[in-house]
Amino acid sequence: MSNLGSSLPDATAAAETLRVGFVGLGIMGSPMAQNLIKSGYDVTVWNRTKSKCDPLINLGAKYQPSPQEVAACCDVTFAMLADPESALDVATGENGAASGLSPGKGYVDVSTVDGATSKLISARIKDTGALFLEAPVSGSKKPAEDGQLIFLTAGDKALYERVAPLLDIMGKSKFYLGEVGNGAAMKLVVNMIMGSMMASFSEGLLLSEKVGLDPSILVQVVSQGAISAPMYSLKGPSMVQSLYPTAFPLKHQQKDLRLALGLAESVSQSTPIAAAANELYKVAKSHGLSDQDFSAVIESLKSKLPHSKTE
Repeated sequence: MSNLGSSLPDATAAAETLRVGFVGLGIMGSPMAQNLIKSGYDVTVWNRTKSKCDPLINLGAKYQPSPQEVAACCDVTFAMLADPESALDVATGENGAASGLSPGKGYVDVSTVDGATSKLISARIKDTGALFLEAPVSGSKKPAEDGQLIFLTAGDKALYERVAPLLDIMGKSKFYLGEVGNGAAMKLVVNMIMGSMMASFSEGLLLSEKVGLDPSILVQVVSQGAISAPMYSLKGPSMVQSLYPTAFPLKHQQKDLRLALGLAESVSQSTPIAAAANELYKVAKSHGLSDQDFSAVIESLKSKLPHSKTE
């Protein structure tokens, strides 16, 4: 049985001995697992829709028919699920990962959930004698593919140290933030800022066009000034064309804003800008844009703009 507190001499030795599970193979989970496979790790996968496992199986991954069986045959299991409900079910539900865990094993939840959900999962995992680490990521599809994610971790320090080589393969940086709940909170704060930034950017693009400016030039101007952000340069050109290729689904951005507003409410912190942004994402969802990229929030503003009239 693997000793999660032990250290291995190098990454090659780790890849030769550590059995890694990965459950949840969506937009983020699939490229993350793929990077581990390509680095030589023994990876076992599971997903509700089995067909999403097939490309990874073709790369050398093994397959198990439930999270329980993945956890039972692996030293460390990673989970990347879409929302708190899915994360809790896959970890603690029927045939969930907790049922396959035991002392010496580890469970790393890289999903974005609220702190209360993370603590519930942690308690159930630790009841088995296994170690738990929450490790939500900052970054979307392309950073996941390129191994450039940012991990915001909290929980068992021994497990953090044990999986550090894996985090370094999947990401460009990692932060250890202490007790369970802190990683979840940091991720929600980051995504709250991101959602508000995108809403404001959308307003600017539409206003520039409305007053006769070229929004494509606005993207260039913004990219060279103090308010430059990689997100604007990356998303702006496609937004100008009303194209929203999905890197981070809009429904997940709205979910994160909702959770962030709940976090703010719990400590009586006023967040009027994020609250207003959340309403825009809700409108976009009502227009059937849930599965589009979160940059499609700009469409919710278009729907509110009056048609030009001669006065």
